[in-house]
Amino acid sequence: MVNTSNNAVGVDNTFRRKFDREEYLERAREREKEEADPRHKSKSKGPPVQRKPLKHRDYEVDLESRLGKTQVVTPIAPLSQQAGYYCSVCECVVKDSANYLDHINGKKHQRALGMSMRVERASLEQVQGRFEQLKKRKPPGTFTEQDLDERILKQQEEEEERKRQKREKKKEKKKEKAQEEEPEMDPEVAAMMGFGGFGSSKK
Repeated sequence: MVNTSNNAVGVDNTFRRKFDREEYLERAREREKEEADPRHKSKSKGPPVQRKPLKHRDYEVDLESRLGKTQVVTPIAPLSQQAGYYCSVCECVVKDSANYLDHINGKKHQRALGMSMRVERASLEQVQGRFEQLKKRKPPGTFTEQDLDERILKQQEEEEERKRQKREKKKEKKKEKAQEEEPEMDPEVAAMMGFGGFGSSKK
């Protein structure tokens, strides 16, 4: 009898990956022994480090002190004197202000300062205290609705004045353009050509 199927006899055509169970069981037993052995325990595994929650900065970030200044940069200069923004905590130089801000707000920098990226949950007393502090900082009665109305009126008047000046400038430009386009003719030549007395009637 002829075998009509395309598959050859004795060939594994299931395409499934097969694992040797005994080999993996042996590996698992060896790993358990190593983990149980105190000599193989890593020294780094210990209690997790407790970091402080994030705090707001109590200093001003200086991004503009070196703007517009030139500086000679040499490859042998210390990091703090190289071009860019130097972070003394992480001892690195960042090339521009946007990346520097990203760095000092990032996880690596905050961890070097001993803080986690979690924010402490504020209590009711802390929020009330913060409100009181803000109220004291701004003197009462410094800004009223009347001040707001006056500012709006003043702004509207300034806007109208700007528009009026713009219209006047446009008119002046049109007049100048019209005068430039008009050819200046001698009065005698204009009279000879018949341009002299359009409105006058001859008797």
